[in-house]
Amino acid sequence: METSNLDAGIDRIELLITGLVQKLVDIIPELIKAVVLLVVGLFLIRTALKLIKKRFEARNVDLSLRGFLLSIIKFILYAMLILSVVQALGFQTTAILGALSGLVLAAGLALQGSLSNFAGGVLILLFRPFEVGDYIENSAGTEGTVERIDLLYTSLRNSNGIAVFSPNGALANSVIRNFSKITKRRFEYTIGVSYDDNIKEIKSVIEKTLLEDSRILKDPKPEIFVKELATTGINLTVRAWTVKENFTGAHTELQENINKAIADNGFKNPYAPNPIRIIDERTE
Repeated sequence: METSNLDAGIDRIELLITGLVQKLVDIIPELIKAVVLLVVGLFLIRTALKLIKKRFEARNVDLSLRGFLLSIIKFILYAMLILSVVQALGFQTTAILGALSGLVLAAGLALQGSLSNFAGGVLILLFRPFEVGDYIENSAGTEGTVERIDLLYTSLRNSNGIAVFSPNGALANSVIRNFSKITKRRFEYTIGVSYDDNIKEIKSVIEKTLLEDSRILKDPKPEIFVKELATTGINLTVRAWTVKENFTGAHTELQENINKAIADNGFKNPYAPNPIRIIDERTE
């Protein structure tokens, strides 16, 4: 009895080994096909990545965008190669693709805000509304010199020296003023003068002060006109143009020079304080 059970066990083991060997023999062609596909695929991927990298360098694509795009292309190519090898071995890839789709969907919902910033970063790097070193301002009031453009955030340094990190999603969807893309800038003052003074003479003094400054452009010509007839005096608007490199200095210094010229020519200050008299009406 024991001998028959032992023989039966040996027979099952032999059948199992025979089946495994037969299956191994059957999959040898598929295995060879998969290995060849893997070797050829790796060679083609490396060649394609080298060609794409040279193309990026020839077109001077931004370094941040270049690395990002190469990573994405590399991931897609290797994923396609792995799926092709798995399919060549006889496995069904439908279930794998379904699981990956669900994973990508879940990750997209969880990282919705980051994906918005990510997409904004790609758009900024592709269309280049500004570059590192440009001074920009968006519709939300964020302003500064661009120090770094990453895929999620853009780093700025404002006029006070404070580091500002702006999300690329909001930045890409806002109105951007790029002050570095222009060749000249206009500044504007509002200057108050007295009703008792001659407006034409004051305008002449202001115009002379502007044109004597070499930083002020003759074309377009400076503008000086009455903006408002206020209760305290007449408000004049003064506009002048200068090249962008001289804007800060000219804008800061000329307002003081104009006020000094008006005072030196004997014109009144409409905002001069009026004397205040205090009358004590108390009785003893």
